[in-house]
Amino acid sequence: MPAQKARDDSLMDRFDEQKLRRFTARDAVLATFLMIFLLLLFAGGAVKRAGEELNPGIGRDIVVAIGGPAGWIAEQLPFADVTHTLTGWLSPDTKLVGVGFEEGAVAAGKGGLAGGPSAVTPEWFEGAPQGAALGEPEPRHQLHKLLVTGDSLSTPLDLELAQRLTPDGVEVIRDPHLATGISRSDIVDWAKLSATQVADDHPEAIVIFIGANEGLPMPGPNGEDVSCCGPEWAAIWANRARVLMDNYRQGGAAKVYWLTVPTARDPDRKPIVDAVDAAVQAAAAPWRDQVRVLDMSAIFTPGDRFRNAMEVDGSETIVREPDGIHLNQAGSAVAAEAVEAALERDFEY
Repeated sequence: MPAQKARDDSLMDRFDEQKLRRFTARDAVLATFLMIFLLLLFAGGAVKRAGEELNPGIGRDIVVAIGGPAGWIAEQLPFADVTHTLTGWLSPDTKLVGVGFEEGAVAAGKGGLAGGPSAVTPEWFEGAPQGAALGEPEPRHQLHKLLVTGDSLSTPLDLELAQRLTPDGVEVIRDPHLATGISRSDIVDWAKLSATQVADDHPEAIVIFIGANEGLPMPGPNGEDVSCCGPEWAAIWANRARVLMDNYRQGGAAKVYWLTVPTARDPDRKPIVDAVDAAVQAAAAPWRDQVRVLDMSAIFTPGDRFRNAMEVDGSETIVREPDGIHLNQAGSAVAAEAVEAALERDFEY
């Protein structure tokens, strides 16, 4: 009896024997090209987007090279929209409510939706540490005129900065207003004062150190006084401080360097200092590129703990006045170094 031939399932001959093979290799190649053509025609944009999301390399370059022209062709034809319509039932959209980005009215031309939250401006990113990656660094300009102002905290800082910068040709305007505050307007209204200072002198840079006399009640939105130092009081103070900042920045033409208040010796003053410093940060948020907040607490009272002395140039040095609030001459020199470092980032002199 003759031996049976072993069946080899890897062979295609059996399809021919049973007359089951109806397509040739040429047909398969043509079908593949047809599928590619339809894919590029109906979803060329998807190929382009997929390529852009790949990691850098030759594979990405090839897909982008193909997807670029394919995406352009797909954008010129209506087939992509037809595809979305015909396949929409596979993943139906949730019924959405509210105002969309594009159809919503643009608030004040700044990119925010009408009735929505306040807009984020380009200045926020330009002043943030990560902002350098989003655009070319701003060129440094010549500093001609510097205003140093505030309450008693700004002295003797104003003198220290004048001694440092005047020899370099910078006109330093010293304009402290003792016993004044943002939460009090009985001696001077800082909203009006800041506008006047700018109108009179037009400084390119303004250093302000204020906060020794804060904590007084202020009228709230309903006209009733709000006592220090909760969120409502801090919001009122921040809005007042924002008026000063907006006046000083002069539409973006000037830089403002606002010094926060370091921790005081008296623990009863801590709620005031905390509210003021938090309000300064909130007030400056829209203008990170024009308003630099210089953290004096990090320098003089790290960890929010008062200290009368710190190491300066290798030796332990007293930096606070006996009242435990103000900086003395040595402390003002330390603060002036921080101000100078910030000025050198923005100006030449």
